[in-house]
Amino acid sequence: MCELFALSSRIPTEVRFSFEAFSRRGGLGGRNKDGWGVAYYQDNDVRLLKEPEPAADSACVRFLQEHPFASSIVVSHVRRATQGAPSMRNTQPFARELGGRMHVFAHNGDLDPAALRSRLALGRWRPIGDTDSEHAFCALLELLAPLWRLTQPAQEAAAPELETRRDVVMRFAALLRELGPANFIYADGDALFLHGHRRMHGDGLAAHPPGMHVLSRHCASDPEPWHADGVSVAARAQQDVLLAASVPLTDESGWRALAEGELVVARNGWIVPRRITASPPA
Repeated sequence: MCELFALSSRIPTEVRFSFEAFSRRGGLGGRNKDGWGVAYYQDNDVRLLKEPEPAADSACVRFLQEHPFASSIVVSHVRRATQGAPSMRNTQPFARELGGRMHVFAHNGDLDPAALRSRLALGRWRPIGDTDSEHAFCALLELLAPLWRLTQPAQEAAAPELETRRDVVMRFAALLRELGPANFIYADGDALFLHGHRRMHGDGLAAHPPGMHVLSRHCASDPEPWHADGVSVAARAQQDVLLAASVPLTDESGWRALAEGELVVARNGWIVPRRITASPPA
């Protein structure tokens, strides 16, 4: 299966990738890697770099290692093709515009294509490639579009209320889980949405939880860079960082496995608790 990684931080930070080590940590061997991609947010736009070839042969990956970008939201994906040929159009993450800002999506799983197309309708957004993941992303944007169209014209880049966005993504995730393994990362430039479901673990069993893990870190006034298998995060004083990955990238005890079907929302390096609305008086 594919490997996912995401970062949310309070202060923009540099992230360096070694996709070979990153993939091996998740059990994805070199012959199975069919592409890689990473999206770095800057303002409401993204720097999107991806290739449909193994990262080990990529001059672009070497450039990223030597000249990393700084960002507060990063989404990365290493692909093992299950639906759709290895090609640029099928390589994740996928990115589209909605409400005056870029939205990014990456998925780990294998959804039933016929059920997906019958249950998640498309409208304005259409897939460029032929993967289940891109179809799901286009359908998610269709579900979110009414919220973004309600923003005031003078505030085109302003995000709708977070809880309403969370509700839509939760309903989308519940539907996706009925169609197959549905681990995904979705970002809208304001928040990072992380959904854990089931994945292949190399134990010979069918796909099962956990499908994603998260780690929260707070950097002190004299911080040290954070190094993991395949990923390095630069140190910043008084920094808050939330990391997400398909499997824990280090052996430290702070990694938490998401429960099956759990959706976590992060903003500025922190998990945003779900707001509990009091019941109206009788």
